[in-house]
Amino acid sequence: MRRIGLAVLLLAVSGSVGAVERVVSLAPSLSEIVVELGSADLLVGVLDAGDRPPELKDLPSVGRYGQLDMERLLSLKPDLLLLWPGSVGPAQREQLKRLNIPTYVAAPHNLEQLTEQIESIAVQLGRPERGVALAGDLRQRLESLRQRYRRDEPLRVFYQVWDRPLYTVGGGQIISDALDVCGARNVFADLTLPAPQVSVEAVLQRNPEVILAGDQAQLEAWKAWPQVAAVAQGQLKLVTDKGLERPSGQMIEATARLCQVIAPDR
Repeated sequence: MRRIGLAVLLLAVSGSVGAVERVVSLAPSLSEIVVELGSADLLVGVLDAGDRPPELKDLPSVGRYGQLDMERLLSLKPDLLLLWPGSVGPAQREQLKRLNIPTYVAAPHNLEQLTEQIESIAVQLGRPERGVALAGDLRQRLESLRQRYRRDEPLRVFYQVWDRPLYTVGGGQIISDALDVCGARNVFADLTLPAPQVSVEAVLQRNPEVILAGDQAQLEAWKAWPQVAAVAQGQLKLVTDKGLERPSGQMIEATARLCQVIAPDR
């Protein structure tokens, strides 16, 4: 059924007039998707947050994460905005609504939604066939990873985002789904917030078999609790890959690297 719906979209776009020519991306991940679709030529402005892809290094900036320069945005005369809600504050999101500029909102909660949104963005850009090709390749890669790392009993994993206070990822956060692909289960998957604050006691109670963190000092601190399975088994793993933080096509390979960290023997 999804394939039939996509075919209708392809026909609609191929027969349409007035394709977009001036796109502004309001999230680094969305800018990256446009580049992955071979459509960087349509971008006239981007929201900055970290390093840009080389293809976009000379593009005008419309502000930084959480601080949109509305005047600069309007001066670029966009005919399409790509928006991740978290990159723009609520007040400015309301301003954008009142401008009546066509807007595509993307906030994937899992990797399948990400591939679907890549297809949808390609349709918005008037280049649907590129989305079909890229999403197809990504789905094949995902299925290969699922088969390779599948376990009858998933590993219990605590993914640490920060230590003071202690933050993790909830079940609706796309990184939680990446753990599933790797044959693991987020021990806080039952929490609905994308980045909930948790206590050390809660972590001890859920007794993860693997602890992941982006800083070695954060991992070393867990050795104060040798009763935790991850500590007892020496499964304190460093994850420095920033690709997991950007839900674009590259996140699939970032997930593959995550799987290697969690289960190098596979």
